[in-house]
Amino acid sequence: SASVGGLHWFRSTSGPSAWVAIREARPRCHRPVLTKFLLNYPSLSALSESTHSSSINIRPLRYFEDVTAAVSELRDQLQDLLRETGTNISLAVTGVDVLLSELEPKTRAGFLKYSREITLDPNTVNGYLLLSEGNRRITFMNQQQSYPDHPDRFTDWFQVLSRESLTGRCYWEVEWRGEGVYVAVSYKNIIRAGDSKICLFGFNDKSWSLFCYRNSYTFCHNDIQTPVSGPVSSRVGVYLDHRAGILSFYSVSDTMTLLHRVQTTFTQPLYAGVWVHYVHGEELSHPGRTQSRAAAPPRREEPVEVARASGQDAS
Repeated sequence: SASVGGLHWFRSTSGPSAWVAIREARPRCHRPVLTKFLLNYPSLSALSESTHSSSINIRPLRYFEDVTAAVSELRDQLQDLLRETGTNISLAVTGVDVLLSELEPKTRAGFLKYSREITLDPNTVNGYLLLSEGNRRITFMNQQQSYPDHPDRFTDWFQVLSRESLTGRCYWEVEWRGEGVYVAVSYKNIIRAGDSKICLFGFNDKSWSLFCYRNSYTFCHNDIQTPVSGPVSSRVGVYLDHRAGILSFYSVSDTMTLLHRVQTTFTQPLYAGVWVHYVHGEELSHPGRTQSRAAAPPRREEPVEVARASGQDAS
């Protein structure tokens, strides 16, 4: 207890903490309020209405100093705890970043541990693409093939999706010959019908693709094209870590060279995709331009194969 500013202050020693101020010579009409307050704090019930404030023991102000010291000590402890927690979180995030970077293999032998068997879905293949070798090879044909109608089929663009959905960690390779090919991954709900470029791998927000053309590469996603440098090879490796949101494209020859890596968040299972790029003479067909087969000159049939990358299947 203490006396400050003409008020007598005292603190409950048991039960909920509370400070009570009583002004000397306070009118009796206010005493019922104080009595009601004391009833809520049993430890103070010994004070009757007749108790005069002068009977309250006045204690040194060092009690306030003790409270201040205790609060300061608690504040310091909380600050130390927050600093320690923040450091641990920072270390944990750094550890996750390091772990993710270590997950991706560095050699082809390492990638082959995650080799995934890929077959192409005949219900999605465009009518001018011939499937062969157990639905692992597609070849552009000058004549339309006799595929039955199916709602999953790409009607106008020379594209095909895999039968298998891809989650977890997996690796596959695509071997190609000809003018060009798009090696892609896509969500299942990509638009299939029509000749709009919204159906093309890499020209919407549902697919990612690497265009391999003669002596250059271009990465495409959501209608944004990014030139990619690297050694041109007839074999492209694709590494997917679905959970980590990593998609990487590699040029595969005697060595593996990283061409492009995507770090994103995949919200659905993915499917491997291939788009055989159509060339009219020496001019590349522009995405979005209708591919007129009737006016197109015959072209040499060139196969694109989802290569059998020897190794154990994994996901």
